[in-house]
Amino acid sequence: MDGLVIKNTGSWYVVYTDDRREIPAKIKGNFRIKGIRTTNPVAVGDRVCVVVNDDGTGFITSIYPRKNYIIRRASNLSKESHILASNIDRAYLVVTIDHPVTSTTFIDRFLASAEAYNVPVTIVFNKTDLLQDNDGRELLDAVDYLYSSIGYDTIIACA
Repeated sequence: MDGLVIKNTGSWYVVYTDDRREIPAKIKGNFRIKGIRTTNPVAVGDRVCVVVNDDGTGFITSIYPRKNYIIRRASNLSKESHILASNIDRAYLVVTIDHPVTSTTFIDRFLASAEAYNVPVTIVFNKTDLLQDNDGRELLDAVDYLYSSIGYDTIIACA
């Protein structure tokens, strides 16, 4: 039975099946996606095949090809990566100009990673209502112009 991984907690995954059931499942066998060394072979967003057991749990037996994914370096100091999510339609990067400041270095690193794996990004500038003075508004306008002029969708918000 096919489904979509919608949650991961430790070694357990929740698979939303095509017949609209949520099946708690574990990985069966040794998974390694060709050419990708990751700490987690299955990620939220993966389309998978799951075999359901009599007790209602399941085993993920295969993963369908991914259209894209977002990764980060694994935290265990290995040279492996950790897949954060896969088959992403669009990422929304929520940043702030102030309260607290989101550095453009952080934004650029996220955008570079997303570009490398073909994930479209919209940058959301949040907490814009907290920009009291002209300097803050001018900085917002400049950063918004910077990213929109190189092709990124931007949204100015105060949520």
